[in-house]
Amino acid sequence: MMSEDEFKRISFFLKSRYGIDMSRKKEIMNGRLENHVRAGGFSSYHEYMDAVEQDFTGEMEKTLVNLLTTNHTYFMREFEHFEYLRKVVLPWLKKKEAVNKDICIWCGASSTGEEPYTVAMILLDFFGLEHADWDTKVLATDVSTGVLKQAVDGIYNKEALKELPEPWKRRFFRAMPDKEQYKVAPELKNEVIFRQFNLMNPFPFKRKMHVIFLRNVMIYFDNQTKCELIRKIYDVMEPGGYLFIGQTETIDKNSAPLQMIQPSIFRKREGMK
Repeated sequence: MMSEDEFKRISFFLKSRYGIDMSRKKEIMNGRLENHVRAGGFSSYHEYMDAVEQDFTGEMEKTLVNLLTTNHTYFMREFEHFEYLRKVVLPWLKKKEAVNKDICIWCGASSTGEEPYTVAMILLDFFGLEHADWDTKVLATDVSTGVLKQAVDGIYNKEALKELPEPWKRRFFRAMPDKEQYKVAPELKNEVIFRQFNLMNPFPFKRKMHVIFLRNVMIYFDNQTKCELIRKIYDVMEPGGYLFIGQTETIDKNSAPLQMIQPSIFRKREGMK
C-alpha cells in the first residue's frame, strides 16, 4: 500500500510539472499504479519515483502521466456544444473570415480523438462543397502520449460511434474486418493535427484561436492553476472567440473578462485585444 510520504511525493511531482491536483485521490492513485510498480520489480513507490526522476529519456514519466489521467470520452459527448458550434459559431465565423477563409480551432484536451474528430466532421458538413476553399484544420493536443497514439490510429469500437448520424458513419469511417471496430477515413483524419502538449507550458501559437475546446480537464487543477490557465487561454483567443468547457466545470469570473453565453460556453468580447 502507498504510504503518505509516497503519495505526497507523487502528488507534488504531478502538480509541479503538469498542474494536476491529486492531493485528495490517494486510493485512485494507488489503484492505477500498484500493478505497474509491482510489474516493474520496484519494492516501493519511492524506488519507482527514483527511477522515474532519473530516467532522462522521459519515457517513464510519460507512462506515469498516461496511467494517472482519466480519458473517458465518446463521439458527440455534451452534444449541446456541437449544436451551438454548428448553429451559432460557424455562421459567425464564415462571415467574419469570408476574405481570409482561415479558421483556427484548438481542442486542448483531445484525449483519444473523439472530440476533435467530431469538430472536424461538423466543419466538413457545414462548409460542404465550399470546404476546399477554407483552411479549417483542427489542432488537437493532450499531455498523454498514450491517448494521442490511439487518436492518431483512429480505431474505435462500434459502440463509440452510436451517437453519430448514419451518413457521417458511412462517410467518415471504414468498418474493420471484424465489423466490431471502425477506422477513421483519410478524408477526416487529414483534418486534424495531433500534438503532445502540456497546458502548464507557455503557449506556442503564432495565431490566435477562434474556438477553443477545453472540456473536462480543469477538474484536475486547483483554483489557482485554473485561473492562471484561463488567463493564458484568454490571451490566445481572437476577439469574439468562443471557449467551451465541461458542463460540470466552472470558471472564476475574476480570472479573465469572458462573457458567459451559457454555463459552459464563454466568449471573448469583440473589440478586446
